[in-house]
Amino acid sequence: MKDQVISSLHKLRDISPLVHHITNSVTINDCANITLAIGASPVMADDENEVKEMVNLAKALVLNIGTLNARTVESMLLAGKEANKIGIPIVLDPVGAGATSYRTMWAQRLFEELNISVIRGNASEIMAMSGLTGNTKGVDSSSESDAAMSCAKELIEFKPCTVAITGAVDIVLDESRELRLKNGTKMMKQVTGTGCMASSLTGSFCASGVDSFLAATSALTVIGIAGELAECSLKNNEGIGTFRTRLFDYVHTMDANKINLYMEALENEKIRA
Repeated sequence: MKDQVISSLHKLRDISPLVHHITNSVTINDCANITLAIGASPVMADDENEVKEMVNLAKALVLNIGTLNARTVESMLLAGKEANKIGIPIVLDPVGAGATSYRTMWAQRLFEELNISVIRGNASEIMAMSGLTGNTKGVDSSSESDAAMSCAKELIEFKPCTVAITGAVDIVLDESRELRLKNGTKMMKQVTGTGCMASSLTGSFCASGVDSFLAATSALTVIGIAGELAECSLKNNEGIGTFRTRLFDYVHTMDANKINLYMEALENEKIRA
C-alpha cells in the first residue's frame, strides 16, 4: 500500500488537477491552502448561477456542510448532479451530522440523491448518516468506531462508495476492502478544520484519477504523517499556531521517503467477505 500511496502522490503533483469546493466559511481558507500544499488547484465557487459551469472545469467536487445554509445546499445539489453527469468524483464531508435534524437530513439527502465517491467523517457523523444517533458533540470525533464500521457497511450496501472514518485510528473501507491507519496526533483535534482539510486532500487525490479507496487512504496518510512531524518539530513555548503552520509545511513537503518511514497501517489491506 505504501507504494500505491507514493504513486498516487506523484500522479497528483504531475497533473495538478482543479478541485471544486463548496465548503464551509470557517475553514474555506484552510481547505484552499491544503489543496495547494498537496499540489492540486482549488476553486471555492458556491453560487448556483455558476456551479454547474465550474464543475465542468474541475476533476473532483468536495461538498462540506460545516456552515450549512439553504442557499449553499441547493448549490451542492446542482453541482453534484452535474458532477455525476460528467463523471467526476464527489467527496462528501457531513460535518456535524447528528447534531441537528436539519443537518442530518441534508447530509442524508446529498448521499441519497447523488453518487458519492467518498464520505469522510468521524464516527458520530457516519452513524448519523446511516440513521443511528451517535454521541455527537459539535464536530468532535467519538470513540464509537465499531458502531461506525457497521453503519459504514450499511451505507456502502445501500449505495457503493468508499467511507473514511477518522479518529484515533482511521478506517477506510469500500465494498470489498478495509484498511486501518494510525498516523496522526491528538494535537490535530486542537486545530479547527483538520477534518475539512482531510476531505480536501481526499478530493485532490480523487481528482488525480486514482480509485476512491486509494484516494482516501492517501489523503489520511499524508495529513496524519504531516501532523506527527509538525508536533515533533515543536520546541518550548510553541503551540497550536506553530503546529498549524507546520502542518501545511509538511503536507507541502510530503515525499516518498516520509511515507516509507512513517506510514503506519495497523492491518494490511484485507478483502472483506
